[in-house]
Amino acid sequence: MPPAQRTEMRRLGVLTFHRCINYGSYWQARCLVEGLRRMGVEAELLDHESPRVTWAELRCALSPTLPQRTPRSDFPAYARKTRKFREAFERLPLSRRFPIDRPEEMGDYDAVIVGSDEVWNLRHPWYGGCSAFYGKGVRGTLISYAASFGNQNASEGLSDHWASQIGNFASISVRDQNSRRMIRTALGHDPDIVLDPCLQFPGPAARRGGSGEGYVALYGHNFPEWFCLSVRNWARTRGLPIRSIGYRNDWADEQWLEAGPLEFAELMAGADAVVTNFFHGCVFALLNGRPFVTAPSAYRMNKVRDLLWELGAEGHMILPEDDDRVVARSLDEPPASAVQQRIDRLRAQSGDFLRRALAMPS
Repeated sequence: MPPAQRTEMRRLGVLTFHRCINYGSYWQARCLVEGLRRMGVEAELLDHESPRVTWAELRCALSPTLPQRTPRSDFPAYARKTRKFREAFERLPLSRRFPIDRPEEMGDYDAVIVGSDEVWNLRHPWYGGCSAFYGKGVRGTLISYAASFGNQNASEGLSDHWASQIGNFASISVRDQNSRRMIRTALGHDPDIVLDPCLQFPGPAARRGGSGEGYVALYGHNFPEWFCLSVRNWARTRGLPIRSIGYRNDWADEQWLEAGPLEFAELMAGADAVVTNFFHGCVFALLNGRPFVTAPSAYRMNKVRDLLWELGAEGHMILPEDDDRVVARSLDEPPASAVQQRIDRLRAQSGDFLRRALAMPS
């Protein structure tokens, strides 16, 4: 890995999945670029485009719960949700647009931060293997912030080709231990572990305190049957309706399918408890200090498991052998104070990483 550039960097591009119709992708991109700006850096999101990816996003946005069938009656709500995302995208601080397969057209920056999100996941359904996220053709000092390999397991290793690309980064940080092991094996050193941008730079994503309405925020889809039954039993005994945000879940009491990214943040913060199988469902519960449980899918297991282990919140991940009492324990009480203390420590460490990588005074 080349030595880090020591000249203070002022103009910065952020290369990430900022146009995905996904609440977590939107908020991690927004929180990172706005957080960097608060640090005094002239940062903007690198506005890449690809017709192939645009169509893939649209198909997924209108039928987001596959293999669960999408009722035709849901399409108008999903279309409204998509419009809200597109309006929110245009309010982000964006560079001039360029083709993702021609990163040399993005312009000149002192540095480019790649991440957060699964930017290095070669299995990503439409960005997997996109060379720009590995720095190919990108001008300026390369930095990764909270990069992840997603469901690509470290035990499978990384080919010499991709390892050599990542080796061109001047500073590397990742957000999970699976990604750290991947880099250690490929490059022979341990990268920094840093917080997801939503936890590092909360900004408008955080709205602490319940709304007083009384409901459970359900975020995700295709939950296992045993998990649904356990959560419903808990909610019924507390007299709380379950609101499914952004995705249809027939076992929920209410379907809030058309929520945009701002509404999502408000609904997550206002809930009495959060039920999720998504990484950013856990992040938003932690961000707002809400009680929560998760049963991550195989695709999301690496990042959810490692997040909770890193923060000492692994008790909120429910396993098939756990009974209703385990679910109730996690949904009745917010995360322990020790979890927030770990977030605070990692927030300081993550800030130190960025200041070192950007050659900023401490």
